[in-house]
Amino acid sequence: MSSKVSNSTLIFILAGVVTTAYFAARKMFGHDPREPPLAPQSIPIIGHMLGLSRSKFNYYTEISQQTGFPLFTMPLPGQKMYVVTRPELIQTVQKQHQILAFPPIGAKFASTACGASPEAQAILNQNVNGDEGGFGLSMESYAAMRAGLKPGSELDGMNRVMIQEIAKSLDQLQPAKGESRTVGMYTWLRDAITTATTRSVYGPMNPYDDKAVADAFWEFESGIMSILVGFLPSITARKPIAARIKVAEAFEKYYRAGGVEKASAFARYRYQSEINHDVPLEDIARYEVGGSIAVLVNTAPAAFWSLLLLHSHPGLLEDIRKEIDACTKTTTENGSTVKTLNITTLKENCPLLLSSYQEVLRYRSMGTFIREVMEDTYLDQWLLKKGAMLQMPSRIIHQDAGLWGSNVDDFNPRRFLPEEKHNRPRDVCFRAFGGGKTLCPGRHFATNEILAVVAVFVARLDTTPVGGQWKLPTTANTNVAAVVMEPDDDIEVEIKPRQGFEDVKWAINLNKSEKIFAMVTEDSGEME
Repeated sequence: MSSKVSNSTLIFILAGVVTTAYFAARKMFGHDPREPPLAPQSIPIIGHMLGLSRSKFNYYTEISQQTGFPLFTMPLPGQKMYVVTRPELIQTVQKQHQILAFPPIGAKFASTACGASPEAQAILNQNVNGDEGGFGLSMESYAAMRAGLKPGSELDGMNRVMIQEIAKSLDQLQPAKGESRTVGMYTWLRDAITTATTRSVYGPMNPYDDKAVADAFWEFESGIMSILVGFLPSITARKPIAARIKVAEAFEKYYRAGGVEKASAFARYRYQSEINHDVPLEDIARYEVGGSIAVLVNTAPAAFWSLLLLHSHPGLLEDIRKEIDACTKTTTENGSTVKTLNITTLKENCPLLLSSYQEVLRYRSMGTFIREVMEDTYLDQWLLKKGAMLQMPSRIIHQDAGLWGSNVDDFNPRRFLPEEKHNRPRDVCFRAFGGGKTLCPGRHFATNEILAVVAVFVARLDTTPVGGQWKLPTTANTNVAAVVMEPDDDIEVEIKPRQGFEDVKWAINLNKSEKIFAMVTEDSGEME
């Protein structure tokens, strides 16, 4: 009798497991005809995973160009994805920011990547999406970042610290008259920008002034994918986790010593929002390691591609130098010639430089902006199901010949000139900084920093590739957290003082930023 009961029980349990697995698989891989059309894959279930592994961020573009779908479904093992390929649909997504939400994803990323404690995760998850109003750590952290980085006196203060640090780095880089120096262009840029950015953000007690801490951050950044999706990350991601711990310990020491009291408004506001919600200090330090990703990861690659493309595109360097030279103020101090570049003046009077910068971002950005579907809803005519992820890859939009023309695959430094406006799509099609509620709040600071380092670099230095030719490195190993492609290999360059400027001393300054350089719809005031 007991044997019969046991067998029946086992059969019942097995049936339950099979049924549960069936409905789970059906929910994951099943496709409602009301949903966006399925993207084709060569191998069922795993085809898209293999495609992403092979082509990385270009895979979305390949599927979009193959199908022509404005929106498609891309089921992955463990997660259903919808991919948006049309700017008008992206605008609609941005208006539905409660139902198609980013904050829950941001919270999961921050907690996992930063190794936050369960207590800190619980605090961050309270009203994470702002459904009950603007309170809670998630909502108040976003507000603090926007307040600290909006154009005005506080951002100008950060910018002035940053440009003086850039000037120091360039003074140290420039060889003496008649001499030359060989450097890795990307390595130098990353080191210079890391120093300039972190000193402007964290103040005189900046934890990243310790090179071991800065190196640990880049070790963490390079291995973040293994932390996020790796099997048993405590074993398989030991090096990046150890690096993260080292940086977090440096930040904890910084906070305990009162370093944040002398930091930028941006750092102070963000810290205070965490203090207001009783986040343990150890977790504030951990979260700041993740915050450094947004502060540091994309600026150096953007500056690298700017310098590389300015030098390699025929005639462009000469034309941009003419613009910069025309904005340079020349004075004499103690018998020496001093040339001063004002970053505010550059933005107002160097249209080709600005156009080239925007084109670099269009040409080399690959960020994918993600939303979670919080409840069943419709996007235009298509049903989106709760729990799925919605992706908006910028590269699909930036590589759409129907929007940008037949030369979409080419670097065209004049594409964004004012007189070329009729030959390009609306500003909403420029997606390098995202858009809507999650528009990058640091875009103005990053733009000032990139323009400063690029403009002064080309104004005072002659640069040639050691190999004799400028070549674009591959970008296959770009990190998952990046928005701008990262070069797989550095470029060794020989630098000399610019011919005719060997005895010049250089200075950089910044006027009050009363005029915003509008690159995105939200800056120009164009209505969505």
